Amino acid sequence: MIERKLRHIILSRLKLMPSVAILGPRQVGKTTLAKTLSSVYYDLELEEEKLRLDLQWNDIIHSNETIVLDEAQNYPEIFPRIRSAIDKERKRNGRFLILRSVSPGLMKEVSELLTGRIAICELTPFSIRELADEKESALWLMGGYPDGGVLQKKNFPVWQKSYLELLAMRDLPLWGMPSKPEATKRFFKMLAASNGTVWNASQIGKSLGITYHTVNSYLDFLEHAYLVRRLQPYHANIKKRLVKSSKIYWRDSGLLHSLFNVRNTDELIVQPWVGTSWEGWIIEQILIYLNYSDINYDGPYYFRTNDGYELDLILIISGRPWGIEIKLGSSPGPGDLERLKRAGDLIGADTRVLVSKTDHPVEGDNTISTNIRGLLELLQNRD
Repeated sequence: MIERKLRHIILSRLKLMPSVAILGPRQVGKTTLAKTLSSVYYDLELEEEKLRLDLQWNDIIHSNETIVLDEAQNYPEIFPRIRSAIDKERKRNGRFLILRSVSPGLMKEVSELLTGRIAICELTPFSIRELADEKESALWLMGGYPDGGVLQKKNFPVWQKSYLELLAMRDLPLWGMPSKPEATKRFFKMLAASNGTVWNASQIGKSLGITYHTVNSYLDFLEHAYLVRRLQPYHANIKKRLVKSSKIYWRDSGLLHSLFNVRNTDELIVQPWVGTSWEGWIIEQILIYLNYSDINYDGPYYFRTNDGYELDLILIISGRPWGIEIKLGSSPGPGDLERLKRAGDLIGADTRVLVSKTDHPVEGDNTISTNIRGLLELLQNRD
């Protein structure tokens, strides 16, 4: 079994807080991980498990075991009971491990009842730091879901198509998204075409025959379900006009590629959108690493001026801006580094990094050319 990098953070949070929530998309491995932490487990998608929990409640809350409550959004009545049990013994930590497939934006019970009593941890699909080096190309092509192909190639892209079908037909409606399944699947396709671009809700709304307000509400649901990520624009006080709308990326590259019916690397690398796929994958790997390393940062942002200066990712770490540009290719040239340097100067970035597939990292004058593993090492060894 591959040990998840989030495990040590969850263990540390259980020592500090009475409850911990492991959030993340469906089928990402939350249950498997939780069962390595406790044997007291309840699957709250099942009515018989809700009854078993109800009948055993008084006994289990007095035990010393951590209680795992899986897919807790299906049993909202349990949250007042969790709060009551915690408040009776506020000094006891590590009592409840709550698993959910939606983000805090759709977790009213947590925000209303468990504020100050719960720590939030996000489990993502497998990342580059959790798999061997030779899995890098497969991870980009197939994404990181444990059953999606990166560990069993025969599953890609059938698994991804089935996953999105189930989300559209069952999960998203259960979580409150009002669109019909066929409209949701069309929305998935449009978001795939919009991957890595500046968000234009009005344009998508016209294609779907709905208002841009409705389109934005649909996007909120997909963001809360960990399907897409929004990068907000970075605002700098400079004498240039800036792009001020957010950018959209699919968080898992395998889901993105399945929507384009890509089946293998040969098909992937000839697509006109392959650069934005790579860009989004790199951004996600960086953010997963920061999450699992427990590094505090502001962002993520992107930066673009109307006359062509841009940075694909900006992070503020310890108050210092990092400007990151991402280029698909193995031989970035001097011109690429010069453009990175100029864009970095505009925002006052202390560190400027060009991420490509290069095997020959170059470092100079606060401007670095490296690959994704080199960047993660740079983050690990930051001052």
